[in-house]
Amino acid sequence: MRIDYDPAQCDRDTFYRLLTATVVPRPIAWVSTTSAEGTDNLAPHSFFTISCVSPPIVQFTSVGRKDSLRNIEDTGAFVVNFAPEPLFEQINATATDFPRGISEFDAVGVAREASLRVKPPRVAASPVALECELHSTVRLGDSTVVFGRVVHAAIREEAVVDGHPEVTRLAPLTRLGKNEWGTFGGVREIARVPYKQWQEDEEDAPR
Repeated sequence: MRIDYDPAQCDRDTFYRLLTATVVPRPIAWVSTTSAEGTDNLAPHSFFTISCVSPPIVQFTSVGRKDSLRNIEDTGAFVVNFAPEPLFEQINATATDFPRGISEFDAVGVAREASLRVKPPRVAASPVALECELHSTVRLGDSTVVFGRVVHAAIREEAVVDGHPEVTRLAPLTRLGKNEWGTFGGVREIARVPYKQWQEDEEDAPR
């Protein structure tokens, strides 16, 4: 037995809650921008993923027209700061709907550091920063998907093991449904099986 939901028959908020509770866990883009007037903005966006590797492009969705989106449209630059578990309360606080012109960095007490290639600052305590230039945007209903070309990546030394970011040191924080957040629970590894190996295994299997 299943419960059926028809998006055409549901109100917007009901289906939003359904989607955000089932498409989980979602990584968080902690996006820093600078307005045309020079105010630094910082906000978490949980509709976030990689779009392309060559060239490197990441994407996040602004649900509604938030300051992050307006600043990126005006200046063409932003930084995706990795959202780690130890900064949980600061990340949540920067989601507050501060009036335009108030910097979340200052209101919440988040330390900045200068970026290398773009004007918006990085979050100093974040283990990874992806500096991006605006590639394009796509409007979808009440939301806008922002595509950013990564022009520089900066990773804290202590988060790297053998030249590779180590997930236990990154301690990723994720979004779930309602007011729920997810923390890192562990790793399971399994290699993908090439089709040729699959065929050989099938031929060698006892009959």
